[in-house]
Amino acid sequence: MLRTALAAALLVCAGYAGASWLTHDFQVWTAEGARRLEVALQPVPVPEVSIEGPGLPAQPLVPWLSGAGRVTVVDFVYTRCETVCLSLGGVFQQMQRRLQQEPMAPGAAVRLLSISFDGSYDTPERLAAYARQLGADPALWQFARVPDASEAAALLSRLQVVVVPDSRGDYEHNAALLVLDAQGRLVRVFDISEQELALNYARHLAKSGRT
Repeated sequence: MLRTALAAALLVCAGYAGASWLTHDFQVWTAEGARRLEVALQPVPVPEVSIEGPGLPAQPLVPWLSGAGRVTVVDFVYTRCETVCLSLGGVFQQMQRRLQQEPMAPGAAVRLLSISFDGSYDTPERLAAYARQLGADPALWQFARVPDASEAAALLSRLQVVVVPDSRGDYEHNAALLVLDAQGRLVRVFDISEQELALNYARHLAKSGRT
């Protein structure tokens, strides 16, 4: 009887310790939650990749992100998408309106960047047409692709953006709002429903100059 009770107690302790370790002391219970916590605790540097798009000649991404007080909110989309990408576009439209209505303080800037992971199809011309459909103001919201397939894969992997092609030529992918600082680091990940939190955080980061 005593032996059984001790064994049960040991199992409970082991289970508690395992759950604590897996959930960062019970702060998260999902893989996505763990990802967000880890990014907040340890920013993720963007790999060396080049981007191009309408109004964006081919150039390295990190220098484009750089600049004191500059913060970029990024999403990943593809122009043929008829589901979650449309929702992301709507979120960025609302963010753009907020930025237009509430200009930033001098020396601080928040920008929006939509990156296509379907680079072989989403040429700069197609991205330009897509941007016009969404009413994107290029001063605030730009579109780009990573033309090199291996670089695009490296960027998705580093930022833990999951993209899975299906049998119809479309993609299943996760949707999030990624906040990148002027050093080219992913510093926060927000859910698509947390647009206000994402924008407020980005504006605070830009104003504080901690980039």
